[in-house]
Amino acid sequence: MPTGGCQCGAARYEISAAPLDVYVCHCRECRAQSASAFGISVIVLAASFRLVSGNVGTWSRATDTGGTLDCIFCRACGTRLFHAGPGEATLSVKGGSLDLPPDLTGATHIWVSRKLPGVPIPHDAAQFAGEPA
Repeated sequence: MPTGGCQCGAARYEISAAPLDVYVCHCRECRAQSASAFGISVIVLAASFRLVSGNVGTWSRATDTGGTLDCIFCRACGTRLFHAGPGEATLSVKGGSLDLPPDLTGATHIWVSRKLPGVPIPHDAAQFAGEPA
């Protein structure tokens, strides 16, 4: 069972089902949130995700596609743990919060229209200029 948590260890979670997809996102928001060249999102069924410990908070923001995204973070250290759209059946676990990092070999690259110059994308990787349909 995949497990993960925040940087300080106060917030911990477990996931009881296999991921549905893995995205490498090059949008400005993911770059800012991860303080890196891209963000990694592991898509799982919301029903398979369970917060085991910790006090989490929510910060909500508008998305480029006109929706709202709830960004869940550890209140002790601020580490972003996952994102969820209100009422959606899936959520996006932040890849860096997993105890065992996700394999990016088959990851789908999204928002490549906003990727930083010099960031390579494997030639055989699925990719979308924006949000996948």
